[in-house]
Amino acid sequence: MQGERFVGYLPENIHWGEDSRHIYFSWNPDQDTLRHLFKVSIKEQQPTLVSLKEQKVMPSLGGVYNQDRSLKLYEKQGDIFLQDLKKGSIQQITHTIAREYNPVFSGDEQKIIYTQQSNLFAWDIQSGSTRQLTHFKKGKKSSQKMPEAYKQWLQEDQLTHFEVLAERKATQKLEEERREQLKAERPREIYIGNKSISDIKLSPKMRFVTYRLTTRAQHENTQVPDFVTESGFVQNISARHKVGAPQDTYEMGIYDIEKDTSFIVDTQQIPGINDKPEFLKEYQQGDSAYDNQYKEAREIIFHGPFYAQNGKAVVIARSLDHKDRWILQLEPESGALKLLDRQHDEAWIGGPGIPSYIFWENNIGWINNEQIWFQSEETAYSHLYLLNVDSGEKRALTAGNYEITELMLSQDKKYFYFLSSKESPFVRHLYRMLVQGGEMQKLTSKEGNYEVQLSPDEKYWALRYSNANTPWELYLMQNKAGAEMQQLTHSTTKAFQEYNWRSPEIISFAARDGEEVPARLYRPEQPNGAGVIFVHGAGYLQNVHQWWSSYYREYMFHNMLTDLGYTVLDIDYRGSSGYGRDWRTAIYRHMSGKDLTDQIDGASYMVDSLGVEEDRLAIYGGSYGGFITIAALFKHPGVFQSGAALRSVTDWAHYNHGYTSNILNTPQEDSLAYIRSSPIYFAEGLQDRLLMLHGMVDDNVQYQDVVRLSQRLIELGKDNWDLAIFPMEPHSFKEASSWTDEYKRIFKLFEETIGEGQKK
Repeated sequence: MQGERFVGYLPENIHWGEDSRHIYFSWNPDQDTLRHLFKVSIKEQQPTLVSLKEQKVMPSLGGVYNQDRSLKLYEKQGDIFLQDLKKGSIQQITHTIAREYNPVFSGDEQKIIYTQQSNLFAWDIQSGSTRQLTHFKKGKKSSQKMPEAYKQWLQEDQLTHFEVLAERKATQKLEEERREQLKAERPREIYIGNKSISDIKLSPKMRFVTYRLTTRAQHENTQVPDFVTESGFVQNISARHKVGAPQDTYEMGIYDIEKDTSFIVDTQQIPGINDKPEFLKEYQQGDSAYDNQYKEAREIIFHGPFYAQNGKAVVIARSLDHKDRWILQLEPESGALKLLDRQHDEAWIGGPGIPSYIFWENNIGWINNEQIWFQSEETAYSHLYLLNVDSGEKRALTAGNYEITELMLSQDKKYFYFLSSKESPFVRHLYRMLVQGGEMQKLTSKEGNYEVQLSPDEKYWALRYSNANTPWELYLMQNKAGAEMQQLTHSTTKAFQEYNWRSPEIISFAARDGEEVPARLYRPEQPNGAGVIFVHGAGYLQNVHQWWSSYYREYMFHNMLTDLGYTVLDIDYRGSSGYGRDWRTAIYRHMSGKDLTDQIDGASYMVDSLGVEEDRLAIYGGSYGGFITIAALFKHPGVFQSGAALRSVTDWAHYNHGYTSNILNTPQEDSLAYIRSSPIYFAEGLQDRLLMLHGMVDDNVQYQDVVRLSQRLIELGKDNWDLAIFPMEPHSFKEASSWTDEYKRIFKLFEETIGEGQKK
């Protein structure tokens, strides 16, 4: 339970240096208090510490390049720098207290465009002069009020009586006109009211500025009390709002610099923008025909524009109800939108390359001035597509019951590189493919998983690789098929290496609806008849695979349980990632439906096929896994003799909006989905031992969840439950002492209810 102190601090945040000869990464081989920045030469292959002095002057890792990659732009500590990669020189462009960010080259690469205080600026590379391109201002433009009628009459009457007054007024007018003619050219003020502005982008020819306006919703945030503080006083942490609360709304604006005009893009022109989701039919009143159209356009958020070299632009629009993603060609001068592709899902849009959170950008880019590439779940698995924006021709470059992830394009735009589960849902390999399609050429050979970074000269890969019982390490590999991987780091501790960690067996069992459910099986050499099911968290996450688990503490705990004779099953239930759209959305409008019955069917498999005794089963998990654990004990009493629920959601109406509204819509629109999904409605079903464990400063699944459920159990007269609180812990525990206390309690529960001790 010491985490990295026991396993070792694994290399993270891998980046290449611009020379393609050094790899930089975060590491802590000496178990210091903090991680450090290390670098390793591909020639010497010996990691060395990068001093703070060196870090202070070195360029930022990553950045934006010009077309021939001779120049690089980057931001460092709020200033903009230009690095000449051929000469090795660095020029600081800004040096201000205000933060400058998002530097890019102009289309002709003669200027550097950056944002400062929500406005765009252009720095001329040759002259060094700076020009402000936009002038966005909060509030409304003030207008001179006409005086009241009697005052207006008096003023005009005065001018007819007194020549001096009339002459002075005429002189003043001439002076104002002259000052206006002599005034330096400045961008027009664009007033945005009380909205906030972000995502400001300039077209390649520097004519059009696009921007996102956000109208902040008035919602009440939850408060998380922190009881153990340095001050000795209770401090309230302002956290998220709850699902169904009013949400921010978004608009895309376009400023035409040449015409000095601005306008908001009209979303009503998007096909299907008024479509209602089908679940609303269930709430239809009476016998009248269902109206499947809203009167007003659905709220959306735009991402982009993404520009081709010739100035063509595409944008992605995502509906805030999560049902649609549109890829549209944008005509910036008029704001006209042309539909290129629509991905609709009556559940919710998601999958690799198409994230379910509306703020995360989708994988998309230009191959040339006619073709874009993107990912889509059109065939129920996330695959790679090309689309000609002129002809509308779309074709899939990959197809099959597997997924494409971590997609990238070579600098010369000849090849795609990506990870894929083509060989098996339980492994990932790195592939290369020509941009116009063809054979997927596998580059890696070791089974497991990879995190990949291609060197700037595209000759080498920096790989983070792991398999089922070996943690992530840093490797170097030439960019060619079958190349040998050279290990650059050795991170695990001597204590970790002394144990022979298992590679769990990957099996499947039949669910009640006929689906084959994948699982990892820890099979003891000397079974004691007891079985434990582990339920991973996050819902959309894969834990049945052949690489180092993000649940590595649980993995080690399962090794210990197996040593003691327990049979352990770790299930990728419905809703898990890695198995395509249908598996992902099988929980739509009913969490604790198929995701739960997969656990119950897993329990039957353990009894029928693995020799586990029917009255010696337990279940446990954290977060989503804690929710499933509680639901199992409430909805299926008697299947498990006990359950340990960590940081558990007990009522989905109290969780956050971004995650929950994807799956259950909102409580006010789809109350039935919340009632059948939330354990608190089924608390009367508790018969078996329940142990709940929760951090009090959890700002994700908040402590209020188990407090409310505890009150419900008290009112129901239930006495076979316990609650362990951890006063200083957030959602993911930080202290080894808390982890240890938590799992000692879980192990004690298992020993008392299903272990050898329960027989005494």
